[in-house]
This record gives sequence, C-alpha cells and structure tokens, in this order.
Amino acid sequence: MTELPGVSYVMPVLNEADYLEEAVGSILTQDYDGDKELIIALGPSTDDTDEVAQRLAASDPRLILVDNPLGRTPIALNLAIRKSSHPIIMRVDAHSELPANYTSRGVETLYRVGAHDVGGLMDARGKTPVQRAIAAAYHSKFGFGGPAYHSGAPEGEAESAYLGIFRREVFDEVGFYDENMWRAQDWELCLRIRQAGHKVWFDPELKVGYYPRDNFVALARQSFASGTWRGEIARRFPEGKSLRHDIPPLLLAGVGIGSVALILAPLTRGRVSRPVQSLVNLAASAPMVYAAATVAAGLASKGENLKEKLLTAAAFQSIHLPWAAGYLKGRIFGAAGTLDKGRVK
Repeated sequence: MTELPGVSYVMPVLNEADYLEEAVGSILTQDYDGDKELIIALGPSTDDTDEVAQRLAASDPRLILVDNPLGRTPIALNLAIRKSSHPIIMRVDAHSELPANYTSRGVETLYRVGAHDVGGLMDARGKTPVQRAIAAAYHSKFGFGGPAYHSGAPEGEAESAYLGIFRREVFDEVGFYDENMWRAQDWELCLRIRQAGHKVWFDPELKVGYYPRDNFVALARQSFASGTWRGEIARRFPEGKSLRHDIPPLLLAGVGIGSVALILAPLTRGRVSRPVQSLVNLAASAPMVYAAATVAAGLASKGENLKEKLLTAAAFQSIHLPWAAGYLKGRIFGAAGTLDKGRVK
C-alpha cells in the first residue's frame, strides 16, 4: 500500500455508560496514520450512555452518532456502516479495549493475506473477582470448546471472526448484516463472505481486551441467548452444524436425568432389581461428576487465587447449562424473539 486507507469504526451501544469512554479512547488514539472515524449507533439505553456519547462527540468531530431506536445489534451495525465514509470497516465493541497497534496490524493483515474479513483473539479481562473469574472461563477450552478467538490458534483461515475488520466493498457484494439474526449475525455474514470465494482470517496477534458480564445471572442470560441463536444457525445452514455443539445438550440431559436419579436413588433402594438400582446409581453420579469436572477445570484455570478459581468453576456452569438449553430451543423451535438481556437494565 502506498497510502494508508481510511478506517471507519462501527460500534453498537446499549447501556454502556460505565465502559464507553474507555472504549472510545482506545479507538481514537490508535497508532495509525490513516484517517479515522467512529460511528456509534445508540440503542434505547436506560443509563447515562447517551449523555456520555454526546459529551464525547462534542469534543471530537471524528465521532458520529446515529440513532438505533430498536436496539438490535445487526440494525445498529448496518446503520453505522451506511453512515461510514472510509474503505475499511472495523466492528468494535463498547466492552472492548483495542491495543494501540490493532488498526495498523489489522489493515496490514487484511492486505497481506488477501482477506475480506480479519478477526483476532478475545482477550477477556475483569475488574472484579467475579468478572475476572468469568474472563478465566472464557480463556479455557473447557468453557467454550475451543473457538480460536477465545483460546487461540495459529494464524489462518477461519469460519468466523471476532468483531471483524472488513474491506468496505464486501458489503456491496454479499450484503449487510442480516437484521433478523439478533445474535450470531457475524457467523452468518462470514458464511456469505466465504461462499463468495473470499477469505475470513484469524490473526492471533490481534488481541482485543474484552470485559465480559460481571455477574452470573447476566452470564447465564447471555449464554442462553447465544445457545438459542447457535441452534437457529444449525437449523438454517448445513455448515452451521458441528458435533461439538451437541456436547452441551448431552451434558444437560445427563445432569437433568442424574438430578432426578439422585432424588430417586434412596427411594428405589430395595424396591427394584439390582441391575435397575445400579443404573439409577450410575445416573445419579452424573451431576457430581460434572460438578467435580468444573471444579477441576476451575482450579486449572487462569484465576488469580483459589477464590477466583472456584468462581470460575461456577462460571462454567453458568455458560454450559443455559447455552445447552438455548441450543435445544433454537434447534427445535427457532430463535425468533430471543434477546440477550444480560446488559439490559
């Protein structure tokens, strides 16, 4: 490249008053000499997000605000992209912090490998013990089953990309985000990009600081919504099915049946045949085996101390079981109307 292309950052925002200023600062201070602009699509927040955004926009003309009254993420992204003016589109998140070289590295990778979408590693972080424990669960392969953007992988072609650094023209070719996909819209867009013969690329050097949910209720709600939309993807697209997505529902079934068996085991003792009692006892062990596995994974996690490691064990359960329940709902009934309410106050 003889001249650095301009970059338009697009950010959907809803109830992010506590994180927005820090996120905006990490974007507008990027170590990149090309032109930059940040378009924030404001959903119907119930905290001080709008006031924070307006104050920031008044102090920097590179920050542009657009209204997103429905609050849906894909609508927000499309509104922001259509308002953009530069040839590179970078999706960013109010709960993320970009390292200073993120833009320069991302643009360089985009052109170096001939990709149309590039993503990096979600480097989960925390400001409280619970949030740090949840972040440790994000980093663990036991938590999410090993997607590259959570636990890392060598650089190369990928199925999807975290956030996404795009050539602007790809939206003209394959279309914008599907506004009916309230979640998992990035995966569906990446599918269309790949079907058009273009590369989606993972670069582990692109490490984005990300602050996950800071309590287990919000995490469980997020996990349920994520699982539901993953189930919707599996319903719609043959490419969206994977054996690893069937493991959590099997786990949920085992824990559910085992919990019932745990209650029944004392009641059936001496009243059923020995083989049947053995099956009941075996089923009853499933919840305890799973609990032991989460504790073991928590102790092996990146938690800073014993308390955080045990909290990480609880985080695994708040990820796996709601996700599995959501996945079954999405596969059987579809995901229409399912929202992530984890950050809606």
